[in-house]
Amino acid sequence: MGAALPLGEPVPADGSLPAGARVDPSTDFGVYLHVPFCRVRCGYCDFNTYTSSELRGARQDQYADTLLREVDLAAAVLERAGGNRPATTVFFGGGTPTLLPPGDLARMLGGVRDSFGVVEGAEVTVEANPDTVSPAVAAELAASGVTRLSIGMQSAVPHVLAALDRTHDPENVRTAVSAARDAGLDVSVDLIYGAPGESIDDWRASLEAAIALEPDHISAYALIIEDGTKLARQIRRGEVAAPDDDLQADMYELADDLLAGGGFDWYEVSNWARDTGHRSRHNLAYWLGSDWWGFGPGAHSHIGGVRFWNVKHPAAYAQRLAAGESPAAGRESPDAEARTLESVLLRTRVREGLPVSELQGEGRHAVAALIADGLIDGPTALRGHVVLTRRGRLLADAVVRALTE
Repeated sequence: MGAALPLGEPVPADGSLPAGARVDPSTDFGVYLHVPFCRVRCGYCDFNTYTSSELRGARQDQYADTLLREVDLAAAVLERAGGNRPATTVFFGGGTPTLLPPGDLARMLGGVRDSFGVVEGAEVTVEANPDTVSPAVAAELAASGVTRLSIGMQSAVPHVLAALDRTHDPENVRTAVSAARDAGLDVSVDLIYGAPGESIDDWRASLEAAIALEPDHISAYALIIEDGTKLARQIRRGEVAAPDDDLQADMYELADDLLAGGGFDWYEVSNWARDTGHRSRHNLAYWLGSDWWGFGPGAHSHIGGVRFWNVKHPAAYAQRLAAGESPAAGRESPDAEARTLESVLLRTRVREGLPVSELQGEGRHAVAALIADGLIDGPTALRGHVVLTRRGRLLADAVVRALTE
């Protein structure tokens, strides 16, 4: 059910932004639609998701209508702030969005289109568990305006999937990819490395299987042990070993080598695409600091420099909206120092990097030492941008510390 929400100042019942917020209608606007339902809870997962036994009064079959109330509220808030504009990207995440009928997802997308508009050629992504994608589902999603399916493959090796509590049939990944392709959708697959008991050969097998699917995009994330998860408890009790940092570094380097050999270029620390046209535009908007509104329980938003987040439980979310009130639980307006830190943290992760001109004081002086240590690409820095080398990607947190001290 996810980590605790941050503290923050209260949000008015009508959801209005602070009086000092400055919304630039020329800024890209992303829409995130959170679908918090899962059939089972994976042992590593810290997302705000719920199985049927945890809903406590919230109804999955009413969820689309509930979320559309927040869409209406958001449109009114943005109209008052002078910042309502068409969405450049839409992303259905979760949870497992495809546990809802495709018609419900289509209605949610239609509500976004009616309230904000969606630009021509917008990227519209739906995350999916492989077992929930059939040719009929893929075709209905494509007909509704979805352009991209992001499939949670995680691994091709059964014992690794079992360690992660993933229940899908590995063979269904290929079936899901084929269904998406036949419907005319772009395809991304997600992988996780460093699971208990996963060897470097296991990871190689998963990478080779993913590349053989010929997707447009591959994400590969190191397993992180989050407090409060089943996996964290298993590690604390000594039932399974914690991820090995050195092994995960070897796995990252193997991924970078094999993906490059398979025709994929890295464009963010954990993401590779066949070409620039198949990068995740929605996720790039997060890394580059654009505006987005996150709809659904526990979803976070960033509008005009203001960050706000919704109540976590689907029942509390539904109750707020049924009463005509904003579901936002709190908000904050980061100061200049916090915004600078965040910009360095996020923009150093992408291939185009961070302009050296945005660094201040000691951070700018640190660039030369980071080049000498092989963490920042020297020629690119001389041209004015901080771009991580592969070794720098492995030590990205240390680079950020050096640039912000």
